[in-house]
Amino acid sequence: MLKALDLADTGARTTEDIFTAPSQWMPQGRVFGGQVMAQSVLAATRTVEGDRLIHSMHGYFLRPGDVNEPITFSVDRIHDGRSFSTRRTQAFQKGVPILSMIASFQDDDPGLEHQAAMPEGIPQPEDLPSTREVLEQFDHPVARFWATARPFDLRHAPGHLYFGGGSERVAHQAVWLRALSPLPEDENLHRAALAYASDYSILEPILRRHGQSWATPGLKMASLDHAMWWHRPARVDEWLCYVQESPNAIGGRGLSMGRIFTREGVLVASVAQEGMVRIPQE
Repeated sequence: MLKALDLADTGARTTEDIFTAPSQWMPQGRVFGGQVMAQSVLAATRTVEGDRLIHSMHGYFLRPGDVNEPITFSVDRIHDGRSFSTRRTQAFQKGVPILSMIASFQDDDPGLEHQAAMPEGIPQPEDLPSTREVLEQFDHPVARFWATARPFDLRHAPGHLYFGGGSERVAHQAVWLRALSPLPEDENLHRAALAYASDYSILEPILRRHGQSWATPGLKMASLDHAMWWHRPARVDEWLCYVQESPNAIGGRGLSMGRIFTREGVLVASVAQEGMVRIPQE
């Protein structure tokens, strides 16, 4: 992940700033959406002066990416104000955009403060099986990759959806997540890595509500758009609780929303995503 997030400044300039980066290998050959989002966040961050941190982004996934091709990022410095900066990042492969994103950055300003409370009764991560423990017994390329090659450990409550739809048809779940190794002391990197991880499981409440799983025959899922708001600093190499729910699904699309808390109950980010969810009809 860190290699993919180490963007290169090529020195090329049009009216925009240009960066390039590789993709992580994925077993199905398509670029992971969280990766290209995180890279786009960092590309925009590279063009912002001073101590302004990203506080929101809105992105659209336009085309599937190819893990065998590098990605080019163009950043348009739309606006720099007294407290806020706005950037547009587009990610390109083979001359066409695969993601378009607008992000906003802000100085650290004082103001009113409150937050939603973290739900009670969620099991602690130590009481839940790790991704590796769940999947390492299965001799399948996707299972092997999720078990050993992803940079994050995910632990589901009430239970994972890798092979079955769960015991309850509810449209909500919680997922503990943590990077498998310590990350550098860089707040911008941690915010980008949180965007990376936010794309893993956000659509799962849709599957859970309808008794489906990642192993459902003929299942087709893809992120369509993704919005994220960073509220407070957090380290992604410490346990974070991603509370998710889906308020709606219709027309082959589903909407999921999430809130990310520290273990102590501090709300650090909010997420919303609409995705394509298609299951063959009997």
